[in-house]
Amino acid sequence: MTAIKAKETPMRSIHRLRRITALGLAALCFGPVGAQTFPSKPLRFVVPYPPGGPTDLMARLLQPELQTRLGVAVVIDNKPGAGGNVGSAEVARHAPADGHTILLAASGPMAVNQNLYRTMPFSALSDLAPVIQISSFPLVLEVHPSLGIKTLKDFIAQSKARPDDFSYASAGNGTPQHLAGELYAKAMSMKLSHVPYKGAGPALNDLLGGQVKVMFDIIASSAQHIQSGKLVPIAVTSARRSPQMPQVPTMAEAGLANFELTAWHGIAVRAGTPRPIIDKLNSVLNETFKDPAFRAKWEALGTPVVGGTPEQFGQLIHTESVRLGRVVRESGATVD
Repeated sequence: MTAIKAKETPMRSIHRLRRITALGLAALCFGPVGAQTFPSKPLRFVVPYPPGGPTDLMARLLQPELQTRLGVAVVIDNKPGAGGNVGSAEVARHAPADGHTILLAASGPMAVNQNLYRTMPFSALSDLAPVIQISSFPLVLEVHPSLGIKTLKDFIAQSKARPDDFSYASAGNGTPQHLAGELYAKAMSMKLSHVPYKGAGPALNDLLGGQVKVMFDIIASSAQHIQSGKLVPIAVTSARRSPQMPQVPTMAEAGLANFELTAWHGIAVRAGTPRPIIDKLNSVLNETFKDPAFRAKWEALGTPVVGGTPEQFGQLIHTESVRLGRVVRESGATVD
């Protein structure tokens, strides 16, 4: 039997039009599901390195700002290991794709490790969604005062004469500290012993204690120790001198041409997180970086304020994966 369709009356048409209009207005006002209600619970802020290093310092500066601007608690969760892979994989593979778990994404696990490790527990390009770039750090070549070295010329001479005394610490395999040491060794056609740690904090502690004598470190974590005389700066790895250490020459100025390496960081979430949530996080962070008081604190770490769009950070990850992959191959760096 054929169903008889009820004839649509003018009143029925008006009711249907009202329903359609109401749905359209709701979509305009509230957007995709979850966009306007985010965040609905505390945020977990995963840092893939131990407390005390530069990555951790950035997270602890951002934590109160995010809490205030988003109106929820932000809990820092340090998950070090495997050059940043452990914490990064935690977000990439196991966190809900709802924006309530954010990653402080470092250049090591985001662009270097895929070229260094035989197997990776995640893909930075497909398992994570970029939110914003937050830093661009030069490194500083620094030594323990017991070496009695103050210039790159002396460092080169003595490291060649006594390579066994010049083992260098790093924040882990694949980190910028590791690559910088390998680049130096390649430039000098020599072999230096690499001592990887589970983060810059533990590495720096052993450097201060004299257990290791050399480290390429991000300026943020070493500045106070250099200022107090506990460490001696030799040169910075950026193309220009750092505003935080204007008295320290670049590697090129000190005599080693074509030596340039910087570390960068950003914020990422699990792939599949709705774009409106990513945009909200991006907007909050960009607004944070516009605040003069916060900018002063941030720049004191040794990095300019960066910011920008998710697309710009995604492009950086892609281009740096290619560039740093070439650096890994040319330096001969491997996982110990």
